Amino acid sequence: QVQIVESGGGMVRAGESLRLSCVARGATVSINTIGWYRQAPGEERTKIATITSGTGGVTTYANSMKGRCTISRDNAKNTVYLQINSLKPEDTAVYYCKVFRSATVYYWGQGTQVTVSS
Repeated sequence: QVQIVESGGGMVRAGESLRLSCVARGATVSINTIGWYRQAPGEERTKIATITSGTGGVTTYANSMKGRCTISRDNAKNTVYLQINSLKPEDTAVYYCKVFRSATVYYWGQGTQVTVSS
């Protein structure tokens, strides 16, 4: 059974930074593609960043987040991180981690809330 647990969210002020964590239990992050998504109230869930499996991993970012966030992986801790800098009020959302077993088999975590005040 795969369980995905996100953490690291909270209430911050504009301009501050957060590092979100995604721990995968029952799955190995080094051999799966991992994605971070977010969903603001009344909006669809959108992809922020992904990291592929393998040594290092290839990273991709949504245009809106390029330059402000970094996705990384610690294989020893089976954890994927999302560092977000210069947070803005419009970054307020629930942030989710998605672990891909394949293109059609994937798992979501329960999400972690990020709230940015101006």
